[in-house]
Amino acid sequence: MIQISQWIRDIPDYPKPGILFKDITPLLSSPEAFRYAIQKMAEPFREANIDVVAAAEARGFIFGTPLALELGVGFAPVRKPGKLPHDVYSHQYDLEYGQDELQIHQDAFQPGQRVLIVDDLLETGVHVQACCTLNAKCSSEVESCSILIQLKFLAGEQKLEGYRVESVLTYE
Repeated sequence: MIQISQWIRDIPDYPKPGILFKDITPLLSSPEAFRYAIQKMAEPFREANIDVVAAAEARGFIFGTPLALELGVGFAPVRKPGKLPHDVYSHQYDLEYGQDELQIHQDAFQPGQRVLIVDDLLETGVHVQACCTLNAKCSSEVESCSILIQLKFLAGEQKLEGYRVESVLTYE
């Protein structure tokens, strides 16, 4: 049995003092541990009739694309402005240190398709919430959110009220 937490490295005071960064690169360096993490992220959704996985760049792509393959569904990229070549929906959102924006192709989904939002980390919830908002603009249904690491003490799940959130690792 692989212990995923053993493959997550803590980096103190990164990117600024007082932050304990959860580094996923050791996990990515092990094909066995990475494969196991993807399987664990997929497990709660194997019978959920997911049509498409959506994830935001860049770390969301790392987990979203293999998770889509694991579930046998398509993948829809959520990107920063100016990175998608076709007509897009945009969503600006507030961060603790400013604003950000994400975009998705307007034809990323068929109306009513069931979408699984994927990310490596759920902290304050604004990033995943922005992905959910963009998917709603596409007339898709966000089924759930699959997260590798959830930092419960930052209460990000509160911003995702009404959505099912499944996390592989949780830090209180």
